[in-house]
Amino acid sequence: MSATAASADTPETDPRVGLSAGLHDAGQAASNIALLSAQQKTAPFTTNSDLAFTGDYAIAGNYYGFQIYDVSDPAAPELAGTFVCPGGQGDVSVYGDLLFMSVESAPGRLDCGTTSVGATDPQNFRGVRVFDISDILNPVQVAAVQTCRGSHTHTVVEDPSDSENVYVYVSGTGGTRTTTTAVEGGCSNVNGNTVESQLDAQGNPILGSRFLVEVIKVPLAAPEDAAVINKARLFTDAETGSPAGLWPGGSHGEGLQSTSATDACHDITAYPEIGLAAGACEGNGILIDISDAANPVRIDAVTDPRFAYWHSATFNNDGTKVVFTDEWGGGSGARCRATDPLNWGANAIFDIVDGKLEFRSYYKMPAPQTAQENCVAHNGSLIPVPGRDIMVQAWYQGGLSVFDFTDSANPVEIAFFDRGPNSATSLVTGGYWSTYWYNGNVYGNEIGRGFDSLALQPSEFLSANEITAAGEYQLAEFNAQAQPKYGHAPSFAVVRSYIDQAERDGSLSGKALTEVRKHVDQAEKLAAGPANPRAVKAQFDNAVRKAGVPGSEVEAALVALAGTFS
Repeated sequence: MSATAASADTPETDPRVGLSAGLHDAGQAASNIALLSAQQKTAPFTTNSDLAFTGDYAIAGNYYGFQIYDVSDPAAPELAGTFVCPGGQGDVSVYGDLLFMSVESAPGRLDCGTTSVGATDPQNFRGVRVFDISDILNPVQVAAVQTCRGSHTHTVVEDPSDSENVYVYVSGTGGTRTTTTAVEGGCSNVNGNTVESQLDAQGNPILGSRFLVEVIKVPLAAPEDAAVINKARLFTDAETGSPAGLWPGGSHGEGLQSTSATDACHDITAYPEIGLAAGACEGNGILIDISDAANPVRIDAVTDPRFAYWHSATFNNDGTKVVFTDEWGGGSGARCRATDPLNWGANAIFDIVDGKLEFRSYYKMPAPQTAQENCVAHNGSLIPVPGRDIMVQAWYQGGLSVFDFTDSANPVEIAFFDRGPNSATSLVTGGYWSTYWYNGNVYGNEIGRGFDSLALQPSEFLSANEITAAGEYQLAEFNAQAQPKYGHAPSFAVVRSYIDQAERDGSLSGKALTEVRKHVDQAEKLAAGPANPRAVKAQFDNAVRKAGVPGSEVEAALVALAGTFS
């Protein structure tokens, strides 16, 4: 653990500045969040990557396979199992009794072996693995779907109208295979810029294996039959028909970024309950109609002159906003130095207006980091606080940052945790790859150090009631790229959350605030005693009357909770 810790109480300097270096003894800075546990990574695992959750378990991806942590006690997670299966960054997702894993690079092998084989070897594998995890501590690989560019990341997508299958969108950003024997239909590396100049012997366009998103269909009753069923051309120019129809790559001009060309998506976040997905696709951010999960269709695309590489995306719960991240420097560069612009390597927050993405603001972890710390926007998820848009996000060696984007034009940091650099003299890649909220706590996969659990702390920005209410929302499983729509059952914590928010924004104050809280407290005392629903409802009626804010979230929460007593 750290030899030093700091809080955000000192106005003269951010406590994240100047932290001492070290692997497991680096200095720490925290504000409104507390580190509960830091599990050190074990051999033979190398670089930690993404996280998925199921039941009481966190599955931590790694370039060498994955590790399974029991998080039933968030204050003391335990390493419950490991599975060696290398093949690149090893991003993982879960769906019921299935685990999916991305494989893009050596030594990716069908048999999970640890030595590389040649491209023509039958054991060579690039694509998406499917495991049966009905016995979670003894995973069994049941399918391995080969793809032309492998799978850098992937997204599990439910189709509300199809209960027999689940779909996987493959984001393959690696080079196209030169050997095609492993992939049905073969692979082609044509550049895709002009359809007319790329024709086969029969005069048909050669579209190649780039500029697409592969869709894998996984029959739930027979996952061993998983196969690619669609190569969705989400970047096509509607006028010319060119599959390379979005940003071609290059500079936006003097003083602006040079943005990667769009020939794949790096990450896609699906939100099936609203029928949309958001794709962070190298040179563009795109909005996708997934009402038919097997046949996604692009409905909008944007670029940004300050983005280098569109990396990932997160919707707000209402589906009215998208936070896109820019991985400037590829995750291995120091991009949070005092000299680096706050709108480069940042998030771009967009509102969705009539099916179109409209830019509102940038957000970047605000504390300057050293040249020895790789730092840029990376993976995060929503924290389900009633009535607010709050996200926790990893910034590699910039630590984690929790920010409120309820006002999409004015995002505000409300909590953070950071460690000093791995090395005081050179840049040794590390820091948080992913930080996600799951069932009441924040969990982080730290690239070089291990697996962390953290707990939000009450502050002027976030009340104890809001933290409790967020923790009441429980999931059976969670993948950050398969976003659920959360809703809160009526509870006293939810009611008090809205009251706290009304106090914070000034819409409820003075005697009215005191009276509302008094009646809610009395209702809870009555509810805990002998059943007397009329008396409980009377207290809620009094609280509504005293609040004097008809049509407010406070009133709606009070009425909803009152309705549970009969």
